Amino acid sequence: MSVSLPYWRLSGFYFFYFALLGATAPFFGLYFAHLGFSAERIGELVAIPMLMRCLAPNLWGWLGDATGQRLAIVRIGALCTLLSFGLIFFDKSYAWLVLVMALHAFFWHAVLPQFEVITLAHLREEAAHYSQIRLWGSIGFIVTVVGLGALFERVSLDVYPVAIMMVMAGIVLSSIWVPNAQPEQRPETAGQGGFLRQLCRPGVLAFYVCVGLMQVSHGPYYTFFSIHLEALGYERGIIGLLWALGVVAEVLLFLVMAALLKRFSLRLVLVTSFLLAALRWILLGTLADHLLVLLLAQLMHAATFGSFHAAAVHFVQRSFGHRQQGQGQALYATLAGIGGALGALYSGYGWTSLGPTWVFAIASLAALAAAAIMVIPLHKRRT
Repeated sequence: MSVSLPYWRLSGFYFFYFALLGATAPFFGLYFAHLGFSAERIGELVAIPMLMRCLAPNLWGWLGDATGQRLAIVRIGALCTLLSFGLIFFDKSYAWLVLVMALHAFFWHAVLPQFEVITLAHLREEAAHYSQIRLWGSIGFIVTVVGLGALFERVSLDVYPVAIMMVMAGIVLSSIWVPNAQPEQRPETAGQGGFLRQLCRPGVLAFYVCVGLMQVSHGPYYTFFSIHLEALGYERGIIGLLWALGVVAEVLLFLVMAALLKRFSLRLVLVTSFLLAALRWILLGTLADHLLVLLLAQLMHAATFGSFHAAAVHFVQRSFGHRQQGQGQALYATLAGIGGALGALYSGYGWTSLGPTWVFAIASLAALAAAAIMVIPLHKRRT
């Protein structure tokens, strides 16, 4: 990679940003259960930040493309995330937590799509090396999930909001350290048109539908995986390590992702990710009480998140002109948010009535549907 690339500054931001995901995805459900909420209310609270991804990324993405002030949006979003989450110390009622979850997520989801554009602008023609920077986000996730898992075996979950605030402060500080960069002013392809015209190409629309389905399939995992394992008798420290194992597999995948993308098409990587996701959810829903099966399922996180996300970011970059990059990445985040929210909601309402096996089976069907949709354009291109 280029010696002028601010590798550690970019990597540091990803470290703290995804450390926050490591502090929230595995533990929000446990924390809300600790506060005494039912599975339905837990599903609703976890869905709120995902629903904010339906609004926030597009608004901030449009603003970033219109003004070019993407780094300012990242810094303001990081600071407002910290300040708005601090409201949790005033009350723990359901209505107040709805406000806290919605407000902090509105600003949090402003951050990553704009930062992805900045990172790719720094990389320019070396975009295949994106994964080598993004892997530090996975490392941040691992450090946080293992550390908090061990912490909550020793102390009460009452300290959880303090831990969250410390990670958010890290995001704010790291955003100040990052230098700015603008996407390369590439000549527009003849007939390329504006954002909507580029979006309406069949292959691009199919991709975004698959993004939503993939995140629907992740709903039970991000909402109830920790609760599921605790009900099966696993200790919180072990649960943290299992979350970390999945992200370790993701890190190892990121290390070789540049080589994989040179050898295989983006579409093939995406289809493979969807199929492995379908298998993973079946294993978690039926055989999670067997540790070896659980370990195998967690290793599949390399595909269900790692290869999927890396290929998706590249797909968006290749599908839109430089004036639409922010909106393209924002729409990716939005569809992921819609899918994630639907996944959290259906799993919340079905967790008690249907049980984990059927909830994860529905997740598997969503991933299979994404694979089928993506295979259709692949078949047409071969004929």
